[in-house]
Amino acid sequence: MTRKAQQILREALSLPPKARADLAGTLLHSLDVVDDPDVEEAWAAEIERRIKDVESGKSQLIPWTQVRRRLNSAIRRGSVKS
Repeated sequence: MTRKAQQILREALSLPPKARADLAGTLLHSLDVVDDPDVEEAWAAEIERRIKDVESGKSQLIPWTQVRRRLNSAIRRGSVKS
């Protein structure tokens, strides 16, 4: 990390939690740059395919409460690394 980046980090860490969270979100969002113009089209096609799979019954959704219960159980057993 450069000295400038280290200085910015020190200053950012001195901010209140809400300001740090806002800053972190903005920084993360800035990394969502699409380098490949075909990526958006490919994702749109994948999303459409998945929607059709759900609507046709080929794929079934699992309620979040059930997924969370399974994950918590797996974490307690040590099956999932955090």
